[in-house]
Amino acid sequence: MYRYETHLHTSLVSACSRFTPEEIVEKYVRLGYRGLFVTDHFLNGNTSVPKELSWEERVARYAEGYHAVKRAAEGALDVFFGIESSNQGADILAYGLDEKWYAAHPEIIGLSPRDFCLRLRKEGALVVQAHPYREAFYLDRMTLLPFAVDGVETVNACEKERSNELAKTLACAYGLVVSGGSDIHGREQQKLAGMEFETPLASSEDYAARVLRGEGNLFTITDPSV
Repeated sequence: MYRYETHLHTSLVSACSRFTPEEIVEKYVRLGYRGLFVTDHFLNGNTSVPKELSWEERVARYAEGYHAVKRAAEGALDVFFGIESSNQGADILAYGLDEKWYAAHPEIIGLSPRDFCLRLRKEGALVVQAHPYREAFYLDRMTLLPFAVDGVETVNACEKERSNELAKTLACAYGLVVSGGSDIHGREQQKLAGMEFETPLASSEDYAARVLRGEGNLFTITDPSV
């Protein structure tokens, strides 16, 4: 089986991350992953991208985390582009659209969580609500969007078991696809998760299509070196 990380934050773009491109590559190669998705906090989330830049400059700066990991992983890991948007208590993972698409559509930043999800899905993205039942000091609400997303992250390696179990119930109740990821911010994280497939992924678009077809298995592992 070919294993992939689906939820990862770099220190270059996500303000809350301590995970450098070199550390990312070392950890995931050592653990036997085939590839990963860089899903830094998007421009409406906990990002280090300066707000005073133009929209195109902000998107280019946002994509630097992805490009840095891709360069560091050349020949060792497959690296794909994704985002994690944060809006009104809803964290949304999106796969299948590239940085050029986001640069061409500055209007998305002003959309409501519902309209944001529906717009990206219309454009062909796989839209997954991340850790929908997260309890954290920085959150004052839980915004659930089962009618606007394709799927739910039912295994988040950073979440309490209660939160993941509730996410599974939500996905089952609404007939949504499921995914798993580590939501990793540093090399010291011991528990990881992801998605595995019988054949390698060709692209972010390929991943989106496979998950929408119900393909792929969730898995969790432990980093023995931590």
